[in-house]
Amino acid sequence: MRKVYYKYNPKTQAYDRIYPTFKHRAITAIRRFFANAGVAAVVFIVLIMFFGLPSEKELRNENSRLLSHYKLMSRELDEALAVLGDIRQRDDNLYRVMFNSDPIPDDVRAFNFAGTARYDSLENLGNAQLVIATTAKLDLLKRQLYVQSVSFDEITDLYRSKDEMYRCIPAIQPVASKNLKHMASGYGNRIDPIYGTVRYHAGMDFSAPIGTDIYATGDGTVEDAGWESGYGNCVVIDHGYGYKTRYAHMSKMSVRRGERVVRGQVIGHVGNTGKSTGPHLHYEVIVKGRTVNPVNYYYMDLTPEEYDEMIKAAETRGNMMD
Repeated sequence: MRKVYYKYNPKTQAYDRIYPTFKHRAITAIRRFFANAGVAAVVFIVLIMFFGLPSEKELRNENSRLLSHYKLMSRELDEALAVLGDIRQRDDNLYRVMFNSDPIPDDVRAFNFAGTARYDSLENLGNAQLVIATTAKLDLLKRQLYVQSVSFDEITDLYRSKDEMYRCIPAIQPVASKNLKHMASGYGNRIDPIYGTVRYHAGMDFSAPIGTDIYATGDGTVEDAGWESGYGNCVVIDHGYGYKTRYAHMSKMSVRRGERVVRGQVIGHVGNTGKSTGPHLHYEVIVKGRTVNPVNYYYMDLTPEEYDEMIKAAETRGNMMD
C-alpha cells in the first residue's frame, strides 16, 4: 500500500495532503535501491565468508580427491618397488649366479634424477612435495622395470647359450657298447705295446670289431677328417667352448671337414689303421688345447654304478693298443 504524506498548514490550522513530485519519487526509489543493494551485498559477503562460492567449493573437493589419489598412488608405488626389489634379489643372487654372470650395478638400476630440471615445472603446484615425490617414484619404477626387462633378456640369452653349450660338451661314450670289457686302456702313463716302455697315453682305447659304429660325443663341427701320422684315419671335432674330441684308427670316416654333427651321429667305424696292434678306437677329449681324462665325460651314458666301474677299469688297465 502506497504511503500518504501530510503537511501542517498554520494558516488553515489543518493538515494538507502532499503529493510528491517526480523528482522526489525518483530520489526515493534510488535511495531504496541502493539500500537494498547494500543489504544484499552484506548478506552475499557473509555467505561467501562462511560457505564460499559453489565453484570454489567444487575446486576444494576436487583438490581433496586429487590429494587422496596421490597419497594412494604413492603407497601403491612403494609396494610395486618392494616387489621389484624381491625380483632384483632373485635376479642378482640366483639367476645370475647360476649362469656365472655379474649382478647389475646399483647405479644402473636406480638412476637418480636429483639435481636435474626434471621436476621444476611441478614446484608451483599445490602439495608440490607430494606430487614431486610420487612422480620420482614412478620414474624410478619405470627405470627399474626397463633394467629388469633387459636383465631377463640377458638371462634368457645366457640360458640359451648354456643349453647349446650342454649339447656341445662331450658327454657319451664314442662306441655304443657299455660292456666295459671293450675298454682296453685308460688315460695317463701306460705301457707302449710296441716298445714296451712307459708312455703317456692321451686318451682311452676301446676294443671293438672292425666296422663298429663310432658316435660324435657332442654337437660340433668337423675340424679335420683324414689320415694323421700315428692315428691313421682320424676325425677331430671342434665342439666350441674350448672343447675338442679326437677319434683315431678308423676303418672308414663318414664325415668330412667343415660338416656340422650332433651328439650320437655316426661319424665313422672302428678300424686298425695307423700305429695300432688291433681293431680299436682311440678317443681323446681336449679342453683348451690340453688333453684330459675322457672318463669324466660319459655322464649322460652311464649309471652311477657303471660310471664307478668305468673309473676303476680306466685306472687299472694299462695295455695301450696304439
